[in-house]
Amino acid sequence: MTLSEMRGILDERGIQLTKSLGQNFLHDGNQLRRIVAAAELTQTDRVLEIGPGLGPLTELLLAKAGEVLAIEKDERLVAILRERFAGQPKLTLAHADGLDRVRVEASDWQGWKLVANLPYSVASPMLVELASNVHPPERMVATLQLEVARRLMAKADGEDYGILSLLIQLSYEPSGLFKIPPGSFFPPPDVDSACITLVRRERKLLPDAMRSTFVRLVKLAFSQRRKMMVKLLKQEWPAERLDAALTTLSLSPQVRAEAVSLDQFVALTRCVHE
Repeated sequence: MTLSEMRGILDERGIQLTKSLGQNFLHDGNQLRRIVAAAELTQTDRVLEIGPGLGPLTELLLAKAGEVLAIEKDERLVAILRERFAGQPKLTLAHADGLDRVRVEASDWQGWKLVANLPYSVASPMLVELASNVHPPERMVATLQLEVARRLMAKADGEDYGILSLLIQLSYEPSGLFKIPPGSFFPPPDVDSACITLVRRERKLLPDAMRSTFVRLVKLAFSQRRKMMVKLLKQEWPAERLDAALTTLSLSPQVRAEAVSLDQFVALTRCVHE
């Protein structure tokens, strides 16, 4: 779908895009093909697409995958998508809030891949929800703000390293990132964009029963970045247990959360988990 075709459809329907819904539609064919290539799709794959818009990415996904579930919140766009892809047996189109849909506890995304130009306002919670699922997608290829993508890729001691980095990397390994210029979207966004690829870890770093402890520990450790981590953690765990854990992990009592690696947070979780 070219930019002129996209404009034509919107003008014909009298649709004004809504900034609050993050409606910046990617129309650049080269960028769309790069996204699909990053997903490494086969005809047996099931794909989850959040926010298909007018369907330019959907069209490419249907050509490569075995099944596509596209979730669109805007009823006006759902009507266009139903007309455009009428009779397409591979596509299931849902009129729903994507974030609400992935929050459903019974959802099992084990055999799925997320491939989407995510609405930027909900991109981070969307990825965290999927990563937190007991059965998360095997791969997530998402277009989002460059700033968020850098947080997802960040390692300890980096300026972008923090809670989001750890909550995603507990389940996924970042495997690639490429920038997408504003002119590839309609309308062009006010921020820089990037597509990131996240690959689910073959082995879980923690048992599912310990994940909530990991989340509590990480959020508390980063609640005041300038403070020593152990002082913050003592609000919830006994000092003697924390001191013993830091000694075991060869971490200084003065260490701040931003200097503690993912592996160290995992080990610390095992030490304090009751």
